Amino acid sequence: MMMLALSSSIWSLTPWKKGAFETKKYRNVFVEMGYDEKAVNIRLQQVFADVFYGPNRVYFEVNDSMAYISDIKNHDVRTEGMSYGMMIAVQMDKKDIFDKLWRWGKKYMQHQDGIREGYFAWSCKIDGTQNSAGAASDGELYYITALIFASNRWGNDTGINYKAEAQRILNCTMPREYTPEPRPNFGGFGGAQRPQQPQGPQKMFLVDPETKLITFTPDGFGQRYTDPSYHIPAFYEVWAKWADDGRSDYWNECAAKSREFLHKAIHPETGLNPDMCNYDGSLMEGWGGRRNSSNNFRYDSWRVPMNIAMDYEWSCADGEWQRQYGERIQNFFYSQGVDKFVDQYRVDGSLPEENEILQAGGFRKLRHSIGLVATTAAASVMCSHDKSKEFVDAFWKAEHKPFEDGYFDAYYDGLLRLFAYMHLSGNYRVIFPQK
Repeated sequence: MMMLALSSSIWSLTPWKKGAFETKKYRNVFVEMGYDEKAVNIRLQQVFADVFYGPNRVYFEVNDSMAYISDIKNHDVRTEGMSYGMMIAVQMDKKDIFDKLWRWGKKYMQHQDGIREGYFAWSCKIDGTQNSAGAASDGELYYITALIFASNRWGNDTGINYKAEAQRILNCTMPREYTPEPRPNFGGFGGAQRPQQPQGPQKMFLVDPETKLITFTPDGFGQRYTDPSYHIPAFYEVWAKWADDGRSDYWNECAAKSREFLHKAIHPETGLNPDMCNYDGSLMEGWGGRRNSSNNFRYDSWRVPMNIAMDYEWSCADGEWQRQYGERIQNFFYSQGVDKFVDQYRVDGSLPEENEILQAGGFRKLRHSIGLVATTAAASVMCSHDKSKEFVDAFWKAEHKPFEDGYFDAYYDGLLRLFAYMHLSGNYRVIFPQK
C-alpha cells in the first residue's frame, strides 16, 4: 500500500463544523493524511472481506435464506454482532446479507409474543437456541436504525417491510408493565454478589422514562443503570426524522439528554469512561466491600470514542465539546504510547489490578488490542492536533492476527476494525430516503 509523503509542516486536519444531516458530505481522513485513495478503497474492501468471507470470517449463511454473525471466541450469536452486521450491510449496499441476517434474527432472537414481545434475546447458540431470553439494549438500538436505513435505501416492497419492522420494535420498547419470572440470585456482578431483584409487577423499557437515557437492559436490575457505549445520539435523530412513529420530539429530546450524559460519564482529564455507570454519570457502587470493576474502561468502553465521532460526523450538535473530547482521549493514549497502550484502565488512567481485568476467550490479560487501536484512530475525525496522524498511521499499519499466546478475536476486534475503516474513509453515512 502506497502512501504519499507529506511533511509535518504542511500536514494538518481541520474538523468540520457541520454534520452530514445538513451537508450530506463526509471526509476521507486517510486521503487527507496523504494515503492514496485507491489504496484506501482496496483496504476497506479487504477488511470487509475479512469479516464476511475470509478464513477468519464471523458471518455464516444458513440454507440460502438466513445468516448469522458469531462471537467465535464465546461460541454464540449476539444481538450486538447481528445488528452491527445489518448496519454494515446497509452501509455497503449489501441487501442480500442484510436480509439474511434479519431473517435469522427475527426467527431465533426476536420474541414474537409474551412479556418480551418485540425485543431480542441477546445471546443464542449457533443453532438458534436462546442462551438468554433477556435483551441487551444496544442490540435494539442498532436494529431499529439499520432497519430505517434499509427502508430509506431499498424501500419496503422487496419482501421485507423494513420500516414496519422498525416501528414494531419501537412500539414494543415503550414502557409497559410485566411480572418478572422468578430467578435465583447469583454472584459475579462487578466482582460481587448481585443485589436481589425486586418482586411484583415492574415496568419494561428501552429508554428510562425519567432520565430519557438508554438502559443497560430493558428489564430487571440492568434497567437501573446504563452503558456509556450504548449512547449514540445521532441514532435518535435518525428515528426522529424517518421512523414516522409519532415520537419525533421525544427522540430529539433523548438525543440531547444522551449528549448531556456523556459529559458527566467521561473523566475530565483522561477522557476515559466506565464500562457501566449510573444515569447521572457517577460510578457504580461495589457490593460486599469489593471494588466494582464495571467502573473501569474496558471492552464495551472502547466503542465510545467511535460513537462520539459518529455523532460529530452526522450531527455536530455538540461539536465544541466533542472536538475537545477527541483530543483529550487521544492525549491520554498518546501518553501511554501509541503502539503500547493497553485495553483496560481505571477511568483515572491507572492500571487495574489483576482481579479487575475482564477476561475474554478464556484469557485474563491486558493487551494492545486492534479494536481499541481502531476506535482511538476513528476519533481523529474530531481532532486537529498532530497526534491524530500517528493514531491513524498506527491503525493503518496494525495487523489483525493472533497474539503470541494464541488469543485472537475475529468478532469484536474485527467488527470495530471495519467500522473504523468505514468512518475514516467517509463510508459510514446517514442514508437518506432514495428519490
